[in-house]
Amino acid sequence: MRRQTNPTQRKRRPGRRALLGLLAALALAVPAQAARTVPVQIDGTALEAVCHLDSGVTYVPLRALLNALGGWEVFWDSGQRAAVAVSGASRLTASPAAGTVTVDGDARTGRVYVQEGVTYVPLRAIAELLGGTVEWDRYFQGAAVTSPDAEHNAVDFYWLSRIISAESRGEPMEGQIAVGNVVLERVESPDFPDTIPDVVFQQADGIVQFEPVENGTVYLDPTDQSVEAARRTLNGEKSLEGAMFFYAPALSEGVWINGNRTYLTTIGCHRFYL
Repeated sequence: MRRQTNPTQRKRRPGRRALLGLLAALALAVPAQAARTVPVQIDGTALEAVCHLDSGVTYVPLRALLNALGGWEVFWDSGQRAAVAVSGASRLTASPAAGTVTVDGDARTGRVYVQEGVTYVPLRAIAELLGGTVEWDRYFQGAAVTSPDAEHNAVDFYWLSRIISAESRGEPMEGQIAVGNVVLERVESPDFPDTIPDVVFQQADGIVQFEPVENGTVYLDPTDQSVEAARRTLNGEKSLEGAMFFYAPALSEGVWINGNRTYLTTIGCHRFYL
């Protein structure tokens, strides 16, 4: 913690039917120059699939999205010329020709396209039809989906688990939860930003508040223990009360903290201060 990337033969022209078929195929493909890849995470876990951002809309592979959400069977219906998914009594249809995504009769207009055999759908339309929410995370530089059954907001869970892991990887659970407690204490304090990601990435006088933001370790995948610590912290579990600062004496002298804050306790390798 700190203080405040045969050519001689004449060619026949294609007939009208062939030309229309070619135009239809082109309409389903993504123009290479029009889109860029972006990351997408669901409930704090990055989606391992190529996703596109085109004209402000994020497109994701339907199968990858539904596999991440769990409980869906996905297949291509050649009769409908559409991707179909079923989960229990629910049925989802994504139609490239109609430009719609439908869940149990509730339809949304949106571009649906097929690229290299993969059906892409507009993320927000699908997520909201399934009862979830989508937001753009400027620190992640991608979209975050909170599923309808999630315990916590996807953006909060994503960054809290990562800052806990980066700051206290290898520490006991008590110490990892304590780091999470500090972040949440700052969120509640009028002296700090009021969201978890803004607290994690805050700079004061050009100085980052958390060392992992500066050295990049905050972007690494969190350990399983840190994911559990984040979950327990967001569920209200506390290792300490009121601490808003900490440092590891083995890595830092903590001159400013020792001179300006009140010592509370030591857990593992960290000293915590009010």
